Amino acid sequence: MLVRLAYGETGIEIEVPNGSTVVKSSPVPGLDDERDALREAMRTPQAGTSLPGLIRDRRRVVLVFPDVTRAMPSDRVVPAIMDELNTAGFGPDRVTLLSATGTHRSNTPQELERMLGADIVERYTVVNHDARDNGMLVKVGTTSQGAPALLNRVYLDADVRIIAGLIEPHFFAGYSGGPKGVCPGVAGLETVLYCHDARRIGHPAATWGQVVGNPVQELLREVVAMAPPTFTLDVTVNQAGSITGVFAGSGYSAHAAGCKFVARTQECPVQGLFDVVITTNGGYPLDQNLYQAIKGLSAAARIVKPGGAIILAAECRDGIPEHGRYGAILSAARNRAEIMASLHNGAETVPDQWQAQVQALVQEKADVYAFCGGLSEEQIRAAHLRPCLSIERTLAEIVGQNADARVAVMPEGPYAVPVLA
Repeated sequence: MLVRLAYGETGIEIEVPNGSTVVKSSPVPGLDDERDALREAMRTPQAGTSLPGLIRDRRRVVLVFPDVTRAMPSDRVVPAIMDELNTAGFGPDRVTLLSATGTHRSNTPQELERMLGADIVERYTVVNHDARDNGMLVKVGTTSQGAPALLNRVYLDADVRIIAGLIEPHFFAGYSGGPKGVCPGVAGLETVLYCHDARRIGHPAATWGQVVGNPVQELLREVVAMAPPTFTLDVTVNQAGSITGVFAGSGYSAHAAGCKFVARTQECPVQGLFDVVITTNGGYPLDQNLYQAIKGLSAAARIVKPGGAIILAAECRDGIPEHGRYGAILSAARNRAEIMASLHNGAETVPDQWQAQVQALVQEKADVYAFCGGLSEEQIRAAHLRPCLSIERTLAEIVGQNADARVAVMPEGPYAVPVLA
């Protein structure tokens, strides 16, 4: 049977054996009127005071929004927020837009125009957060575990802090959106590294769909509490990119409601484990590099048999990438065991080691084949993955060795998280 995989911006179609299990999220229609829903959420939020009420008699606003690696509909959400601010008398001279890049690279001018619209970029001050620029950072305190809490100066200088985010399943924070817009979104590198050390990432509660008891969530929320946002506005989207829900207000109750909505629509019960799992990283923008594509691997590892195989289809147009140490960690090790040893024996946490750690954990369980048009065979091998030049041919070779092999396909990758029924 034919299955269409999310891959890059166009997708690809592959043939898989009849009877294969296809893991897909529940179809959720987009809202009838996105702009009206966004406006209503700001004026009658699920928790706390309305945005117009919160900004009355305030001076400066910062609006934090996700970077280019997220499928956030910023081109519709940000203008709606700007309209509400303009109505309250906050023009371009009183509003700064801050991109929550975390430890990722900066968005290019072209990407910002695509994300926000040329009019917004032209009229407003738009800043890319840089976790490595000490001049951008201010220490707001120290966590209970001794970590410095460093946050962006632009975020701290505003007396109204609005966080716009996308709620989706996350492989070690449970869910994105909410507090993640602040930490790691606009946090300093030292703070981010502490929140992502090997002990926390390896904790069994640091996983898909789990917030309570998750050591990553607990620490980042402790940081956020030292300089909390004034108002958060999170959205959920379907595979077409349409907004399916808006969850706004103060505190965490609105975000919690959004997480429950995502759990109902994007967590997919499946029966038993599979010999082969074909996964994606949800297509562009999430599959633009191998670092991000580990999320698709992590989701597939939930339902692959020990000793089985995962075939990853991710475009990786930006390569490995080069914004941290992920590639260097992989190239410095001869095998998966050395990757894990380097992380647990290292004197300090280094940028992006968490992705290498999750990859190594997946490879403890299964062989991983990579179909990535943006990577050479040499790059794939250097990342300790097996090159796949044809998904169908690789699948046929694996299944040919086991006529009873069970096959699962995850065309949406981490946007449809399998849960063993």
